[in-house]
Amino acid sequence: MELITASKNNRRHFLKFYRKQYLNNDLKRDTLSGMLKNLLYGKSKLCGSVDMEPVMVVENNEIIMVSLLAHAHRMPEYLQICFFESEEYNMDAFNLILDRAKDMAKEKKAAKLTGSLNIHVNYGLGFLASDFDKKQSFGAPHNPEFYNYYFEKSGFEIINMVSYKKDMTKSPDIINNNVREKLKEIYTVRKADFKNFKKDIEIYTKINNEAFSNHLFYYTRNTEEDYELFKELKYLLREENLIFVEKQGVPVGFMLWYPDFNEIIEKNETVGIKTVLKNKLFPHRIKTFKIVEIGVIPEERNKGAILALFDYCNKCVKGRYDTMESSWILSDNLKSKSFGIKWADGEFKHYKAYVKEII
Repeated sequence: MELITASKNNRRHFLKFYRKQYLNNDLKRDTLSGMLKNLLYGKSKLCGSVDMEPVMVVENNEIIMVSLLAHAHRMPEYLQICFFESEEYNMDAFNLILDRAKDMAKEKKAAKLTGSLNIHVNYGLGFLASDFDKKQSFGAPHNPEFYNYYFEKSGFEIINMVSYKKDMTKSPDIINNNVREKLKEIYTVRKADFKNFKKDIEIYTKINNEAFSNHLFYYTRNTEEDYELFKELKYLLREENLIFVEKQGVPVGFMLWYPDFNEIIEKNETVGIKTVLKNKLFPHRIKTFKIVEIGVIPEERNKGAILALFDYCNKCVKGRYDTMESSWILSDNLKSKSFGIKWADGEFKHYKAYVKEII
């Protein structure tokens, strides 16, 4: 058994192994391999601000485990164990990756390791920690339970996260007409303008950087990175999926929501042109929508901006979907959790992220 760095000559084997963990699986879907390919082949905007080393554990000429080790220049205190995949539980193989991660952290003068963070929280955070028998939704992680064992048995601190679920067929309005009219006096909510999409992504990036400046693992984004993130996703989205709340004409918050596209992706497919076509032809086949991200600048929190966003979203989805699923929320984020508790029916899937101090 040995650890090999994926070079230009064998990085295709790294990517093939990654995809193998998702394709032809009844519960999982391959939605991130396109992004991973751009990182491996140096085609992503992130490559200029993140040092990356793709590593593979090989035994008997077969790849059994992979990870992309990453050090983001704008989050220098962390060395990330990203895009981690393992065919079966093998602690000796994991220790080879962990030892290299520790060495790379020392080289980069990083004091901590992370597990399950994929370069930036906008691209993914967390390993699945419950409901392993349920299907993966678009944008959410799905993995065997033993992925968590690797990090917990190696002394990593656990960061708990939770998602929420709601039956939309029995969902009353979030607010009454009196509250709605009062909100309209203060806030205006609009959908994204795809004809000026770059400008709206600039707004999205600006609000993100203000809203999440103190969020765990968040580091400052730039518009080009977010535009790259949305460029491919845009083919699946409608303008209503990215909504902005404004106060006196100034954007102060946003919500990103979208249908669970995994419901139209077959188990032998990677998200792509076929997904786009099916989404245009058969959108009614998707019965679940996801609330992925909500950001409000600090000055407008607890003043109704989030209510205005939820009310607008509710208007968009009413009668079209049976179920709502939220993205993950940090378990110690009491304000976000309280909103989930009030609006959703209850907790759904649980996730775990990991941190380990090494200096």
